[in-house]
Amino acid sequence: MTDTLTPVLSADWGNDRAWTLKAYEQTGGYAALKTALTMAPDDVITLVKDSGLRGRGGAGFPTGMKWSFIPQDNPKPKYLVVNADESEPGTCKDIPLMLATPHTLIEGVIIAAHAIRAKTAFIYVRGEVLHVVRRLRAAAREAAEAGYLGENILGSGVDLELIIHAGAGAYICGEETALLDSLEGRRGQPRLRPPFPALEGLYASPTVVNNVESIASVPSIVKNGVEWFGSMGTEKSKGYTLYSLSGHVKRPGQYEAPLGITLRQLLDLGGGMREGSQLKFWTPGGSSTPILTAEHLDIPLDYEAVGAAGSMLGTKALQVFDQTTSVVRCVLRWTEFYKHESCGKCTPCREGTWWLVQTLQRLDAGEGKSGDIELLLDLCENIVGRAFCALGDGAASPITSAIQYFRKEFEAGMHTPSSWAFPPEASTLFAQEVKA
Repeated sequence: MTDTLTPVLSADWGNDRAWTLKAYEQTGGYAALKTALTMAPDDVITLVKDSGLRGRGGAGFPTGMKWSFIPQDNPKPKYLVVNADESEPGTCKDIPLMLATPHTLIEGVIIAAHAIRAKTAFIYVRGEVLHVVRRLRAAAREAAEAGYLGENILGSGVDLELIIHAGAGAYICGEETALLDSLEGRRGQPRLRPPFPALEGLYASPTVVNNVESIASVPSIVKNGVEWFGSMGTEKSKGYTLYSLSGHVKRPGQYEAPLGITLRQLLDLGGGMREGSQLKFWTPGGSSTPILTAEHLDIPLDYEAVGAAGSMLGTKALQVFDQTTSVVRCVLRWTEFYKHESCGKCTPCREGTWWLVQTLQRLDAGEGKSGDIELLLDLCENIVGRAFCALGDGAASPITSAIQYFRKEFEAGMHTPSSWAFPPEASTLFAQEVKA
């Protein structure tokens, strides 16, 4: 990596009225669209494939490959759906992107729709962020008035209708098939697969579902080329991405850097840990990924290295916790969230998360029973891989990894009257609060 930071998506966030069409065009906005419209759809897909762009929403599936799965011989309409239902605890990259420069996403949507030959595209936005919905709709109106949306875009013969849809505030609708059900007006619940969305997605038609950051990255690839994109990142995880750094750090925020940067480097960019803090544990990709510890400070933050360390890069939500944090209580809070957000469709998730919460609450209160740790592990084993979607796996992952690295804290919950006793090295302030 030649540079620690690589501002591309975030390069214009600080510009005056960066969300307007005028400001976006002044920095080269929609130039990539003009180039893409002169290319054949299959050539756009090949370009994105060759760039090595991988999905920025969790699993890291190659974006261009997903586009190529759309069967063009299917007579049904093709749809593009952008998953902007950002609800993963600790993740806050898509919302600031859409708020600061919504035209970056809209330009990416038009290019992607052209590539898969879709005439209709949807941006499904988390319902709580109404200000983002309004900004996207205003940007879409600007784009339509300028000829970038609608019929015969820029005289190319390409048509596209863009619909900004506000969700109802359900975490489960971040799962792509539950999102599609919600778009169709039904209760957001995951579908059993196959068939996959590429064959039977929205309205039983071929559909591509991509994350906001994935689609927003496309214009820069069209504009600057495959070699430019590949000059950042690692061999198998190419390009730049947005890391959400939060928790016990001096300067939390969004840091756009090449894939493969380490947490140690990101912490340096964030001013380091807060005064008196020592790194205890952290999440590489939001609360649904297995936790890591200080011994993993120098692993490259790409899909391969994080996977080899036993976790997932996920949404790149780096939540950092110091020695004042109870692992048991932290995991309990996450599990309470997943229990609340479970759609209830499948038994492992619906019942399993309830029992996980009951057991963790006992341990957190110092009232754990003999065998509770084994019970937690058994529950997790019976949830992972048996639920309709990844919510069940996400609820189990932080628990099993927390027991792996901090088993003594769970054991302490079986015989200590208090939920958490601060270690000697904790700050004086927190120690005084505990005594009080």
